[in-house]
Amino acid sequence: MLSFAALTLRLGSTGCRGGRRNLATIVSGNKTSQLVRERLKEDLDQMRGQFPGFRPGLVVLQVGDRDDSNLYISMKLKAAAEIGINASHVRLPKTATEDEVLRRIVEVNENLEVHGLIVQLPLDSINPMDTEKVTNAVAPEKDVDGLTSINAGKLSRGDLGDCFIPCTPKGCMKLISQTGTSVAGKNAVVIGRSKIVGAPMHDLLLWSHATVTTCHSKTTDLAAQVGRADILVVGAGMAEMVKGEWLKEGAVVIDCGINHIPDDSKANGMRVVGDVHYPSAKEKAGFITPVPGGVGPMTVAMLMENTVQSAKRFLKTYQPGKWNISYAKLKPQKPQPSDAAIAHSFTPKTIGRLAREVGLFSEEVEPYGTTRAKVRLEALNRLKTQPNGKYLVVTGITPTPLGEGTTTTTLGLAQALGAHLHVNSFACVRQPSRGSNFGVKGGAVGGGYCQVIPMEEVSLHLTSDIQAVMAANSLVVDTINARVLCESTQSDKALFDWLVPLRDGHRKFSLSQLNRLKRLGIEKPETLKPEDIYRFIRLDIDPETKTLSGYVASEMMAVLALSTSLGDMTRRLARMVVAYSRKGKPVTTEDLGISGVLATLMRDAVKPSLMQTMEGTPVFVHTCPLSDIAQGNSSILADQIALKLVGPEGFVVTEAEGGAELGMEKFFDIKCRSSGLHPDVVVMVASVPALKMHGGGPAVTAGSAMPKEYSAENLTLLENGCNHLKRQLENARAFGLPVVVAINTFSTDTDAELGLVCEQAKLAGALEVVPCSHWAEGGAGAVALGQAVQRAAETPHQMNFLYDLEGLGNLPICMAKTHLSLSHDPERKGVPTGFTLPIRDIHANLGAGFLYPLVGTASVPPQSPAFSCFHDNDFSTESK
Repeated sequence: MLSFAALTLRLGSTGCRGGRRNLATIVSGNKTSQLVRERLKEDLDQMRGQFPGFRPGLVVLQVGDRDDSNLYISMKLKAAAEIGINASHVRLPKTATEDEVLRRIVEVNENLEVHGLIVQLPLDSINPMDTEKVTNAVAPEKDVDGLTSINAGKLSRGDLGDCFIPCTPKGCMKLISQTGTSVAGKNAVVIGRSKIVGAPMHDLLLWSHATVTTCHSKTTDLAAQVGRADILVVGAGMAEMVKGEWLKEGAVVIDCGINHIPDDSKANGMRVVGDVHYPSAKEKAGFITPVPGGVGPMTVAMLMENTVQSAKRFLKTYQPGKWNISYAKLKPQKPQPSDAAIAHSFTPKTIGRLAREVGLFSEEVEPYGTTRAKVRLEALNRLKTQPNGKYLVVTGITPTPLGEGTTTTTLGLAQALGAHLHVNSFACVRQPSRGSNFGVKGGAVGGGYCQVIPMEEVSLHLTSDIQAVMAANSLVVDTINARVLCESTQSDKALFDWLVPLRDGHRKFSLSQLNRLKRLGIEKPETLKPEDIYRFIRLDIDPETKTLSGYVASEMMAVLALSTSLGDMTRRLARMVVAYSRKGKPVTTEDLGISGVLATLMRDAVKPSLMQTMEGTPVFVHTCPLSDIAQGNSSILADQIALKLVGPEGFVVTEAEGGAELGMEKFFDIKCRSSGLHPDVVVMVASVPALKMHGGGPAVTAGSAMPKEYSAENLTLLENGCNHLKRQLENARAFGLPVVVAINTFSTDTDAELGLVCEQAKLAGALEVVPCSHWAEGGAGAVALGQAVQRAAETPHQMNFLYDLEGLGNLPICMAKTHLSLSHDPERKGVPTGFTLPIRDIHANLGAGFLYPLVGTASVPPQSPAFSCFHDNDFSTESK
């Protein structure tokens, strides 16, 4: 550090001959600011040593194009570049509205690569602007100008270590310290009371233990007030208002003014002066700052210092790739309350807070109330260069009608990884349909201490995706009926005029109509012949071949789940075959002219819905294709966005419904083919009661409790059932990935039974086998499982598909079979053999993109249970 003598210049001395005192010492802002910049460079070198590639980020936001603002901004950008700060200039036009400015501020607030944000004042817009509102929109932790009310309030309370100090007053204090003058106990006078200079200057001097007087334009006898000042800071904006004769002998004078007065000797006819009359003041002051070259350079230097300070604060809490997320602490009760009681005992975070915690920007989130939101697909575009995280798929053995716990395990594993192992984790599950909501599974999105909350919102309505699919399905059915009626009652000319109206002497074909003409080989729609018109308008639909509501809804939901973008969904909807002509030709939604309308109906449904688990980990709840008649997996888009958000060290846990031979096989051979994503680990869920069932135990029926025989230890029955587990492990391992078995434990399980399952699973090739108690304990009950999948993800693996695509359109196969047996017969448990798989029909679901063989007597759609769980349930206002 240079000595103070090196920072100051003596104006001269006549004390030896004339008895006059020495002239004031110039306190150079240029030299002091240079020292500050050199120190900041050293700080940044140290930061880069600790965090390679890291650079503090600064954004200067300007509205309009004022010349003076451009000059100040160029000085700031130059200083930032010299130090090593990554500074950018965002200029909005004079036509910008206040809302546009606020939106841009929010964008910068949420950008982790920016640590300082300056809103250049004044706001030069033709539209009304509330400067206070705009200034306060800057996040306090990025307010390196120190102008927000929060930072000003902390400064006024003396919380100097927890706020940003405005740059000009901070620079003034630095210059005062360079004089060697102790502020404590001195009389200080501040002229000016602006929130940029005067008011914060008063607070800084006060908390440095000076006795402070603030003066302004209404102060009487200003000269007398100035005459008592040991330290004088002037920021009144009035050229040369303070005269030298007002000053106390030897006072420290800090001049913050920048004014232009006429001067014929200057090329532009103007000269820059301060608020202090410099020629007379230098005769009496002990120290004085020049204008220019005094406070101005220090303001810029302090801005750089505040930006570096902000970056340091950020790095104290920032861990590369780790979310700054809060988790709820569970306190499991025994005996365990009902799922509803447990769900109602927790208050979820607001969805805006959760979105920020996982790295989503405000404009990428569309809230539905306070605890759920749609995530816009623009987030995927923003994150496209971000490496994907680890990808886990949870499947299971063939379940009982009560389920096997794959959803609960998916959520419990995500809670364990996030809240307990402190890695970014995201769960992706299907939205419960009405069959699962009001069937034997209840809420159908987890259970016990592993649920998606709020329970009512996720179970009953969520964000209208199912309603959108139903509306789209109804539109198809209604359009087919209307088309059949019109074709049977209208002439060719009338039907043509109805489909392609004549307006101003011209007919304009829609895009879907042009595509139909192209498929028919008609190249010139403007000169259609009568026979071409007939081929174009007559679909000749056989009413007996129109697809029924359940089937169409299934394919539409499958389309939604397999789409990778809005455009991809639109193209898939256009390819859907919804009926056949009397000659057996397929009729698509594009032939009906409604593919664009269908896409419009479902344009919001394609966005994943963001919610949270009971421990505060994020969950995407999106789409609900069934595994027995579709692919049985949540959406590709949910998985894609989640994989980007968790980062390369994080985990996305997605669920494949049903047994491994069903939902998991379709996950790999259909979903992964569409998405291009390759999982790292398979988690297979099994339970002792279900294995006893597969070993020959009594049947488990929907709507009934688990048979009491499964509560007693029976190793023989269990060992027989483990043959089913071995077969499902073979199915899972066929894809080339490590498989971890999660035993979903019950309170009736014995150590001997759990040990037997572990032994048999390892003999069958499971990498690890872990008993889990997440239903009763939340994420804490799945920590060992989380650790096992972390280890498994690091093992060498190479995913492969079971078959090459050969056949109609090179489409994969989506078997429509029961989920209750490896065979086509739901009554055949264990490892059935000696049967022929009966294929009674094959459909080509061209929209979803798979062949759809109907196996045996599989119902389409599946039937609802006779007795539903909604009996005696009440989600009224009084009972939540």
